[in-house]
Amino acid sequence: MLKLGNFIIGSALLATALTVPAIAAEPVFETKTALGEALFFDMELSKNRSQACASCHQPEYGFADARGAVSIGDDGSSLGDRNAPTASYAAFSPQFHQRKDGVWVGGQFLDGREPDLAGQAGGPPLNPIEMGMPDKASVVARLLAYPDYVVSMRALFAEDVFDDADRAYAAMTESIAAFERTDYFAPFDSKYDRFLRGEVELTQEEELGRLLFFSEQFTNCNLCHQLNTSQVSRNETFSNYEYHNIGVPVNVAVRRENGLGGDHVDRGLLENPAVDDPGEAGKFKVPTLRNVAVTGPYMHNGVFEDLRTVLLFYNKYNAKSAKRQINPETGKPWAQPEVPGTLSVKQLTHGPALEDDRIDALVAFLKTLTDARYENLLKD
Repeated sequence: MLKLGNFIIGSALLATALTVPAIAAEPVFETKTALGEALFFDMELSKNRSQACASCHQPEYGFADARGAVSIGDDGSSLGDRNAPTASYAAFSPQFHQRKDGVWVGGQFLDGREPDLAGQAGGPPLNPIEMGMPDKASVVARLLAYPDYVVSMRALFAEDVFDDADRAYAAMTESIAAFERTDYFAPFDSKYDRFLRGEVELTQEEELGRLLFFSEQFTNCNLCHQLNTSQVSRNETFSNYEYHNIGVPVNVAVRRENGLGGDHVDRGLLENPAVDDPGEAGKFKVPTLRNVAVTGPYMHNGVFEDLRTVLLFYNKYNAKSAKRQINPETGKPWAQPEVPGTLSVKQLTHGPALEDDRIDALVAFLKTLTDARYENLLKD
């Protein structure tokens, strides 16, 4: 429980009866973006004051979690079951919706359960195995303990923004979303972008990878990882934001650590409350490929450590040789899909098998999608 002046603020506070201290000062954060930046890095918004948005979306590692396949919670022991997706370029995902052809598109989180960035920002603070706060009023109480937040939110939203916990919480998430829409998360300054602007040249291997990637004959990459048809668009994020089941196996090591039993199945898109079609089970949102070379481990559950392994995994659907049916990270045959019945067979089996030199070329090209500030993280 927090004591602020003559006011006692605790989690039992009624959402419609928040007591706001009288503070007269100029706002410290003059824009929602500046406020959102402070909130993004603020550990006070977690139960034990040990975790912020930036803990699992680390700016120095492409806004992904470099600590492992899944993130550890604010309590220091809880583990999730999914890999934290990068927050870089997340603002380009459209709102979650179903197209006229029945295909679900967009949203935030791997199953699109939040329609937009503000919704996503509001999830982790209240998740018991993430930031662990019991309710919105408890989070707002933490905000009320800091005059800089109180004054700034009153100025940016409304004088009575703290009169209701839901309203104040929404103002907080809207501010974080505003920060996540800035160029800090999406600079479009990778080697690929500089190549498009004529500032650098690609190596022969990178150029081969680029041609293969965009080819409709030799790979299936662009079927899902290309949003714009123009190859010179500055805003290419390398995702169509659809949902597909590509046959990813269970991450046995994660399940062993997080305590979920062998009978547990991650149903992907079917975990989204808006979706009830069993045919959507096991599908996950197509991720951006921006910064993909520095945001491993890979897949929705972090089951693969190396980017080259991911490409070999895709290639196994078309390859006939025995060696292509072996996972190089385990030395054993590829494990079976967690959800086998809804595979995107058409997309997965498009194109021929690729030899090692072409796999390597695709890896080289994907590395060119790394933002300039992360190029020092690239491995040879």
